[in-house]
Amino acid sequence: MQTANLLPLVLILAAVAFWLSFQRSRAVAAPLGGVRHLKALPTHYAARAALWSAIPGLVLLGLWAGFEGKVIHSIVMASLPEGMAPDSAGQASLLFTQISNVARGSLNPDLAPEAVVQAAALLENLREQSRVFKTVLVILVTVLGAAFAWFRVAPHVNARNSVETTLRRIFFVCAAVAVLTTMGIVFSVIFETIRFFGRVPITEFLFGTSWSPQTALRPDQVGADGAFGVIPLFTGTLLISVIALLVAVPTGLLSAIYLSEYAGKRARSVIKPLLELLAGIPTVVYGFFAALTVAPFIRDLAESIGLTASSQSALAAGLVMGIMIIPFVSSLSDDVINAVPQSLRDGSLALGATQSETMKKVIFPAALPGIMGGILLAASRAIGETMIVVMAAGLAANLTANPLESVTTVTVQIATLLVGDQEFNSAKTLSAFALGMLLFIVTLILNVIALKVVRKYREQYE
Repeated sequence: MQTANLLPLVLILAAVAFWLSFQRSRAVAAPLGGVRHLKALPTHYAARAALWSAIPGLVLLGLWAGFEGKVIHSIVMASLPEGMAPDSAGQASLLFTQISNVARGSLNPDLAPEAVVQAAALLENLREQSRVFKTVLVILVTVLGAAFAWFRVAPHVNARNSVETTLRRIFFVCAAVAVLTTMGIVFSVIFETIRFFGRVPITEFLFGTSWSPQTALRPDQVGADGAFGVIPLFTGTLLISVIALLVAVPTGLLSAIYLSEYAGKRARSVIKPLLELLAGIPTVVYGFFAALTVAPFIRDLAESIGLTASSQSALAAGLVMGIMIIPFVSSLSDDVINAVPQSLRDGSLALGATQSETMKKVIFPAALPGIMGGILLAASRAIGETMIVVMAAGLAANLTANPLESVTTVTVQIATLLVGDQEFNSAKTLSAFALGMLLFIVTLILNVIALKVVRKYREQYE
């Protein structure tokens, strides 16, 4: 049985264990005078049975899925004759792909060597045996866990402590996985960044004004002298992000103020869902809108007043991106404004302040930390956007502050550098990791600045 089918089967068995243990706990409590004579509620006994049946099965299923492919791969490659033993990891990958194609029937066995055909038969046999063993073991472990928990239903057993302890450990593991994943991402990016700076000086990367990541594939190749100056990329990123925030922050914040303080229930029930609908539109749709409608309009408008505008401009990408991130500012600001205690409003109005004065002097300062969080989220969304920039602003790494010219961003270059078959030992590919590391540091600095601003203003209302 496939893993995709075993997973719901384990959950179904856990649900059956839950129901059986629930019924057994009530049956055990009946002769004693009711469930009040038990050390825990029937739901606790049932939850413990579900956990003890599901967790071992899921853990075994996860371990099997993680190591099955590696074990089978090593057995199949070890079965090959000495003459076909691969000399490198690349040759091993190609050879195993050929064996897999023969096993699936994608490649005619008559066109493959005899050793490959035998290895394909072994591969298919190992996979079939693995599926059988996996199914039997997972079901057996799940059933044994449920049976053990069912027999452990007794009046003197406090199942509540067991359930809470198990859940606490599960929560800890989930938190640890999140932290370890973050650390793994950071350290992997740092490692590749160090490799990049071993090939390109860090001063050239940070202070260079030209970006052309072309590296020579052979010593005699002409016209492949790479330039890895990051300043044009960050200039384009900041230019587009600033334009987007100039559109999104005032529009989103003012709309949130209107919806929370001035709009009636009927207007709010219509306007708020329409604003939030903007967040559900795919970015590629925004990109088409920017490339086919906004960019030509800006170019024609600029030409009508005597200015020169590119067909792909930072202004077009920034305007459309600002429209896209309006819901991030509007929804979060609306939520935090509504979260301000009504007593603050009532007190201000009772002292004779108008509604606008109450908004400016009382509600807005009290909601400022949440509003700053929404703006920061919108800024992060703008900095990380790729599709709109590709379609509306282009790929040219121009060092300019003119919003009518074509620019590119850090995220666009990262996506461009890692698309297709790339050599990960080249400075061109490794530069994507250096860009990601620098973008991570800049975002971290922005977060620290935002936290300091929030704490400064929050102290006035503590």
